[in-house]
Amino acid sequence: MLVVFFTCNHCPFVTGSDEVTRAAALRFKDHGVVFIGINSNSENTYQEDDFATMVKRMEEHRFPWVYARDKSQETALAYGALRTPHFFVFNEERKLVYTGRGVDNPRNAAEMTTNDLERTLEEVLAGKPVSVPMTNPIGCNVKWEGRDAHWMPPEACDLV
Repeated sequence: MLVVFFTCNHCPFVTGSDEVTRAAALRFKDHGVVFIGINSNSENTYQEDDFATMVKRMEEHRFPWVYARDKSQETALAYGALRTPHFFVFNEERKLVYTGRGVDNPRNAAEMTTNDLERTLEEVLAGKPVSVPMTNPIGCNVKWEGRDAHWMPPEACDLV
């Protein structure tokens, strides 16, 4: 299984839920689940999202996932990534089975009541259909090159 999630270096929704994401990555690692975080944010819109800060962040936190840079933002556009964090879960056949939030309170994970990411991974590993295949991602919007920091694509709307 593969978990792709759009993330960044500064968003309080990302930093507030990093340890929940870490716990999921570690919990499901022995089941063959691989995590990859992708930073698509424009460093011109938000300087702290540059590659050097990505490297520093990984050195400091030693997250158990690959952290990739999508400077062209083509990957974010192809996925339809809207926010950070925004999760995409693919089954063994690389079929998308879930997209949306990781938890219902990523800014303050101590107050979360629902962990959609872990529920999805548990269901897929148990051979069950995903009970909730789509949720609204909760977080800061992706910082698009040449756009205002709060700009969203016109086609972006509530998913459910």
